[in-house]
Amino acid sequence: MRPFTRLTSVAIPLPGSNIDTDVIFPARFLLITTKTGLGRYAFYEWRYQGEDRENPDFVLNKDAFKGAAIAVAGDNFGCGSSREQAVWALGDLGIRCVIATSFGEIFQTNCYKNGLLAVTVTPKQQSVLLADAEAGLPITVDLETQTISRVNGEPIALHVEPWRREALLNGWDEIAIVLNQDLAAITAFEQKQRAEKPWLYGGD
Repeated sequence: MRPFTRLTSVAIPLPGSNIDTDVIFPARFLLITTKTGLGRYAFYEWRYQGEDRENPDFVLNKDAFKGAAIAVAGDNFGCGSSREQAVWALGDLGIRCVIATSFGEIFQTNCYKNGLLAVTVTPKQQSVLLADAEAGLPITVDLETQTISRVNGEPIALHVEPWRREALLNGWDEIAIVLNQDLAAITAFEQKQRAEKPWLYGGD
């Protein structure tokens, strides 16, 4: 998993509430099980008119936002089903950070599991960041200092659980988290068990 430390990018404005996982990654594409290439299906029903004919009014089809790595959304972003493909599609699209006033719980967990930072801010903070996004102004998200910096205006503090922050900074997936945080305890358990029950390890 790629580490997340500091990111500067224009942000995709996605105003509105309850943008669910079926909007982010429509159910009709769920038979696709590989992560690579899923970005083309992200927001598919909004991005295209018919099959693969771009909707010129949708933000992702506008030159100013192509290649953006940050998105600013509203309440309850990623609600709905638990499909992890929604996060995979955003990641394949190049989005590494989503800022919103709230998230679907499973979606937010899936973000962290896949190296995508999901930041919760207040409605007032979301309002100014959304205005920056709509104006095409870059936003800097710094996980090391835990701040969101704007071109105009005061920085905004971001709050991430310490263990999630450490995992993102180091690029640790769930297995790596366990090995890095609990390796001493795992080793001690194995040594004790090997001494007490050697037959489990092929001993006498």
